[in-house]
Amino acid sequence: MSVIIAVAVFIISYIFIMSEKINRALVALAGGVLLLLTGVYGWEDAVTSYIDWHTVALLFAMMVLVAITKKTGVFSYIAIWLAKVVKGKPVPLLVGIGFLTALGSALLDNVTTVLLFVPVILTLTNLLQLPALPYLITIILTANIGGTATLIGDPPNIMIGQAVPHLTFISFIQHTAPIAALLFILVMILLSFLFRKQLKQIDDTRIQELMKMKESSYLVKSPLLYQSLSVLTLTITGFMLHPVFHIDLTIIALCGAILLLIISEKEVEAETVFQQVEWVTLFFFIGLFMLVGGLEEVGIIDELARSIMWLTEGDMTYTALLLLWISGIFSGIVDNIPFVAAMIPVIKEFETYGMANLDPLWWSLALGACLGGNGTLIGASANVVVAGLADAQNKPIAFVKFMLYGIPVVIFSLIIATIYIYFRYLLPFQQPL
Repeated sequence: MSVIIAVAVFIISYIFIMSEKINRALVALAGGVLLLLTGVYGWEDAVTSYIDWHTVALLFAMMVLVAITKKTGVFSYIAIWLAKVVKGKPVPLLVGIGFLTALGSALLDNVTTVLLFVPVILTLTNLLQLPALPYLITIILTANIGGTATLIGDPPNIMIGQAVPHLTFISFIQHTAPIAALLFILVMILLSFLFRKQLKQIDDTRIQELMKMKESSYLVKSPLLYQSLSVLTLTITGFMLHPVFHIDLTIIALCGAILLLIISEKEVEAETVFQQVEWVTLFFFIGLFMLVGGLEEVGIIDELARSIMWLTEGDMTYTALLLLWISGIFSGIVDNIPFVAAMIPVIKEFETYGMANLDPLWWSLALGACLGGNGTLIGASANVVVAGLADAQNKPIAFVKFMLYGIPVVIFSLIIATIYIYFRYLLPFQQPL
């Protein structure tokens, strides 16, 4: 009976999350509470075994750091400065925005980055009388590609990094950043070609208006600017030095967040900062971990692992590539966060079937989930955020129209990722394990 309840609650919750009819955090939490009420597992198991508090705390800390830094206007300053550097030329602006989004997504996280840059980009496109759609689509695609590059760039990477302690911040830079950089270059060439007819030369008067804008007026030159940038830099440096000092990433992020809250309290009250934290996202994660915990409790995760092992006969090459494409396809259909939450215990289970080195599988899951998120508007959290911001400004992104760009990019990305994974990780694993 527990199996039926756990599966039914998971599937029904998933359907409601996909439909977006009800707030997804409420759906996930309701599903988790239902599992508690029906006795699938107890409260103690949920809190101590299934909810990954490391991931939740790391996301919370990064949200606090960015919420304070945002008040300095530094992100608006950078975007306007870029537009002036390229003199408002549509295609160079597209490439520049893509680069800023990818870089921001790698160093902060893609959800935060799009929240910062989309309003500025919509303002610039209105000023220059450019179509907003090419820039919005570029922001979504490059946010997910850039987020692939680091451990903190995309929520799936955070979840994988917390689940596998030896996959450090540096590990992600070494393994996922090279292919993310290559894909960024290739995708920007593709987008510049696809949007070339929409991005025609604009009127000189519009360019003159842009050049008259003073980006420095957006920058709040106060102690907060130097404090927030210094602490943010120290935090990212701490992530990179994790292999040296062996301090947990969550502890580093929380230390950075608390330090910035303390030293900036005179300019920004802690209550104001906490109000800007994306609590809906954090509670969505908590509910999600509870839903997946139900499947783990009743043995569904074990059965899924056995099915994949049976299908691939334990061959590392087949298993890794199958995982890459399944992750890519499913992450386009549903949000990549719940998919990764469900797959992490599945991959861990492979170890009990004789697979000694699971790293190729972790990289396959990370690349598939992050890159596959570009498939549809509900494929990743960043996509949903951009669509919401655009709709609020009467610049809606049609679901089907986005797919016309997103799906080809995903297929192309997965082909490149397949080649990368095969030659970098799988050549030594040609014999069944």
